[in-house]
Amino acid sequence: MHRTERVRQLLWRWRDNPLRRHDDIVEAWIVLAVWLVIAIGGTLTGLLTAHAADASFARLRHERHAVQAVLVASTARTVGIGADTPYDRVRATVRWTAADGSTHTGRALVDYGHRVGSKVVVWLNSKEQLTTQPPTASAADVEAASLGAAAGVAFSGLAFAAGRVARWRLDQRRYDQWGREWDQAGPQWRRKTT
Repeated sequence: MHRTERVRQLLWRWRDNPLRRHDDIVEAWIVLAVWLVIAIGGTLTGLLTAHAADASFARLRHERHAVQAVLVASTARTVGIGADTPYDRVRATVRWTAADGSTHTGRALVDYGHRVGSKVVVWLNSKEQLTTQPPTASAADVEAASLGAAAGVAFSGLAFAAGRVARWRLDQRRYDQWGREWDQAGPQWRRKTT
């Protein structure tokens, strides 16, 4: 098949045709607009979401810092399960010294299996409150990419759904028009018996 014939087949909705209706041209523009929105808008939405997520994770890494703490209670007792527990981190009471020299106590996620008095690493935010460990740079990259891809797919899905609704409405309008035309032409085709 020649290249020009392929292009003409792809652009069949815009070709001059005596049977082409105005709704066919409108539908062609809707399809083109939807695919452009999906391609450009989905890509931009995904990139912007990934960039925002990456910036948020970088801010978390910058704001949070690790400090040494001492376990106040054994982590094996806090779970109440033997050594074969499926959890590698549990919530336990810890004590740490802040930068100003004051002592604080709180509950944080620590590795399972430590005894009272063991040194563990806990994470503090900029207000010196216990928080979770920020994601590593590689984990943040993967999560940001996943969030960006999900946002792009969600945006594209919404655009596709909006296009389908618009095309469904055009189809309903065509069915109504065909019904009115049939109501006019139908009686002329019926046989009259005398």
